[in-house]
Amino acid sequence: MLNQIIIVGRLTRDVVVNKSDKGIKVATISLAVPRSFKNSEGNYDTDFIDCVAFDSIAENTSGYCGKGDIVGVKGRIQSRLLEKEDKKENTMEIIAEKVTFLSSHTKEEKNGTAD
Repeated sequence: MLNQIIIVGRLTRDVVVNKSDKGIKVATISLAVPRSFKNSEGNYDTDFIDCVAFDSIAENTSGYCGKGDIVGVKGRIQSRLLEKEDKKENTMEIIAEKVTFLSSHTKEEKNGTAD
């Protein structure tokens, strides 16, 4: 059996690192990934895919990447059961094992303060 995925897309928002109850650093990364074919109206649709990064991967992505940057994510797909308002919902997400910065700038460069 194999559970591995590689996707490349643009970050839809700046990366924010939070700490779990157990003290683990966690960041949810949302990637916009355009499809390679046009829909019936002649437009390219885009998929928005959530990825979860932990510890140093989360910190490094937050430190070097921001909204609009292109990143590659290698990881595995994981499903989990969410309970919302007495409803159980199954959701899928990618657990990032490696994030590659393909077109990122430090936050200082984006703000115009890098030397």
